[in-house]
Amino acid sequence: MYHAIKEVVHSTLGVSIILEKPRNKGLGHFALPTFSFAKELRKSPQIIAQEFAKKLESLPQIASVNAINGYVNFSLSNAFLGQCAWEFLQGDSKESKKADSKDEKILLEYVSANPTGPLHIGHARGAVFGDSLARIGRFLGYAIHTEYYINDAGVQIEKLGKSIYYAGRALAFGESEELPQECYQGEYVFELAKSARVEFGKSVFESLESLEKLSVFGKDKMLAEIQSNLAQVGIVFDSYVSEKELFSQWDSTLESLKTHNGVYVEDAKTWLKSKEFGDEKDRVIVRQSGEPTYLAGDIIYHRNKFERHFSHCINIWGADHHGYIARVKAAIAFLGFDAEKLEVLLAQMVALLKDGIPYKMSKRAGNFILMKDVVDDVGADALRLMFLSKKLDTHLEFDVELLKKQDSSNPVYYINYAHARIHTLFSKSKFKMESFKVLPLEQYKAWDLQGDLCDLLVLALGIEKVLSDAFSQRLVNKVVDYLYALASDFHHFYNATKILNTEQEEQILKVLVVVAHSIALGLDLLGVKAKVSM
Repeated sequence: MYHAIKEVVHSTLGVSIILEKPRNKGLGHFALPTFSFAKELRKSPQIIAQEFAKKLESLPQIASVNAINGYVNFSLSNAFLGQCAWEFLQGDSKESKKADSKDEKILLEYVSANPTGPLHIGHARGAVFGDSLARIGRFLGYAIHTEYYINDAGVQIEKLGKSIYYAGRALAFGESEELPQECYQGEYVFELAKSARVEFGKSVFESLESLEKLSVFGKDKMLAEIQSNLAQVGIVFDSYVSEKELFSQWDSTLESLKTHNGVYVEDAKTWLKSKEFGDEKDRVIVRQSGEPTYLAGDIIYHRNKFERHFSHCINIWGADHHGYIARVKAAIAFLGFDAEKLEVLLAQMVALLKDGIPYKMSKRAGNFILMKDVVDDVGADALRLMFLSKKLDTHLEFDVELLKKQDSSNPVYYINYAHARIHTLFSKSKFKMESFKVLPLEQYKAWDLQGDLCDLLVLALGIEKVLSDAFSQRLVNKVVDYLYALASDFHHFYNATKILNTEQEEQILKVLVVVAHSIALGLDLLGVKAKVSM
C-alpha cells in the first residue's frame, strides 16, 4: 500500500517525496511535508502545499486532501484500500516478491560460537536476530545465504580436548574431579568424557597423546548440540565453514597482504597495518614463533567470503568484538576488496531475571545461562520475541515471568491473542475466513469503510513498509512494535464494537481477515507461529 500510493503521488507531482504519518490521525492517513521544496520552487511551504493538494484531489486513490501549515494531508479512498487488501490477501503485495528478485546477493554470518560448550543466552540474541533478519530479507526478495563460521582451530579446541582428558581421568581412574584452572568448567565436560569413554574405551585417557582425538571428538559433539539447540528455536544455517579447513589458504592470503603492502615485519613478528583503517594500533598476525594469531583465521575467512562474489556481507558479532571491526576491514582492503561491503552488527549483552532476581546459572555450563534452559522454561516463541523486542545494540534486561502473564504487559500473549480472537469470531460467524480470501476484486473495491475500521485496515496494510524499513535499517524490533500496535488497535476496536449479527458484520470481518493476515505474516517472519486459539 505505502509504496503504491507513494508512486502515484510521485508520478502526479513529478518530484521525489517523503510520506509521513500525521501526528493527529484525524487529519488523514498520510502527510506530505513540502518544506524541502521551498528553496527550489521559491515559494513558501504553505503555497506549495496548496498547489500540491490541488493536483492530488482528483486522484481516484485519494478520498480527501487538505493543506495545513506546509503539509499535504490526505486519506485513501475505499476503492484503493480495497484493491490493496485484495492484492495482499492474494499474496501479491508489492513487497512479497519472488525469491532473489533483488540485485543484492548477501552473505549473513551469525552465531559462530566456539564449539567448545553449549549455547548461552548471549549467543541466542544474535542467533534469533540473524535468523529473523534473513527471513525478512528473503521475503522482500533478497538472495540471502546464512553461514556459521566454526572456530575449530587453535587453542580453544586444544583446551576442550585437555578438559575432556582430565574429566575422563577423574571418571576412569578416580583422580580429582576438580579440573585444572586452564580447563573448561561445567558438567558438560564430564558428559563429553563419558561419551568419549563409550566411543574409544578407557585407554583414551591414559596418555596425553590422545588430546587431538579428544579435541576433535569434543568439537564434533558440541557442534551437533549447538545445531540441535538452534533447531529448537527454528534456526537452520545454509552452510558451515571450518576455520581449520580454511587455514590451508593462509600462505596465499599472507602473500596477498604482502603484495598489497598491508603488512610489515618487526621484532620477528608480522604486523597488519590496521592503524591505517582506524584501529588504535597495528596488529600481530604472525607470532615470533611463526605461528599465525587468532586474527589470521578471520582474515582468511573474509578473503574466502569476498572471493565468493557476494555483493554485501553482514556479520553479527557480540559487543565485545567491537575492536575487531577496524582490523578485519583493514585486512579486507589490503587483500584488494571493498571493505565497505562488510557490515558488522553488534549484539549487546542480555540480563535475564526471574521474579526480579537474576536467572539461575547452569551448573552444566559452568556459570552461564543456557539458551536451552530458557527455551524449556518459556518456549521458543517467547524467547524469540523477547530478544527481538529491543534494538540489537542496546542492553536487554528481561524478567521471564512477564512472559507467563496473560495481559498487555506480555507482548507474546497480547499479539497472539489478537490473532486468536479473530479466528474465534469466524468460528462463531456464518462467514468463513477462507471465503473472503477468494472474493473477486470488485467486492473489495465496493466496500464503505469509515472511522476506526478504516484506520485499522490502513494500519494492517502498512506491514509492507514496516518490513522494508526493518530490513534496510537492521531494526527487527520495528516489526515487534508494529505487531503490538496492530494488536492493540484491534483489541480496542473489538472491545468497543459489536461485530457478530450486525449489518456491518461482513464488512468488519473482511477487514479483520487482513489484520489476521498481517499478524500471521509478521510473526512468521520473526520465526513465531501465530496461534488460532488460546
